[in-house]
Amino acid sequence: MIPNEVQAALVALGYSVAVDGNIGPKTRDAIKEFQARYSLAVDGVAGPKTIAKLQQVLADAKPASAPPPAGMAVPAHWMPPGRLERVICHWTAGQHRASALDRSHYHVLIEADGGVVRGDCAISANGIGGTGPRASHTLNCNTGSIGVSLCCMAGAKEQPFEPGKAPMTLEQWATLAQVVADLCRRYDIPVTPKTVLSHAEVQTNLGIKQRGKWDISRLAFDPSIKGAKACGDRLRAAVAALL
Repeated sequence: MIPNEVQAALVALGYSVAVDGNIGPKTRDAIKEFQARYSLAVDGVAGPKTIAKLQQVLADAKPASAPPPAGMAVPAHWMPPGRLERVICHWTAGQHRASALDRSHYHVLIEADGGVVRGDCAISANGIGGTGPRASHTLNCNTGSIGVSLCCMAGAKEQPFEPGKAPMTLEQWATLAQVVADLCRRYDIPVTPKTVLSHAEVQTNLGIKQRGKWDISRLAFDPSIKGAKACGDRLRAAVAALL
């Protein structure tokens, strides 16, 4: 593993380090924490034994290749009838657990371990002609839109990229694809850049001005994927494969 691969592996396992190829104090501290956790010699150096353990733990953390059965990610009673046109995906810019504030803004939230949490507002309320309290997740684009958010990225920085104290996990990303697939199936939403997109794509894809939102334009566990379109295309491909 080269330095940035070591850092990417640490990020995928929940450690907060920058993926910049520079093994500085924060990265060495993360390596030491990892070594201590897995009973390795604690020296802050990614030697052969540490790298082998990183690769093993990372492989064990990856989701199974076979997706869960359709409808298992989002319970049926969370998806009442309604006229919904799109799914907009976000990150909360908070911790790995859904807070009360998070639940008030999004319909479905995904925590660090891939667990799914129901938001306070019914999806049908955001539907065209829907009634009741609406989830306010995207500026001037809430009607007809389902808001799904990953609980992560507290303290993240866009340039230079740092994933913050609660990096997005592989489990969250895998569950996101299943959640979006369930929603698209239930509400007959096609998978296109205008109907399945991230908050960071709204201004470009829908022409609705936003306020500099960059979620989701980086994947903490895969720094090679850069930009809102690249992340969006990867998500749409994963969702389409599940449908």
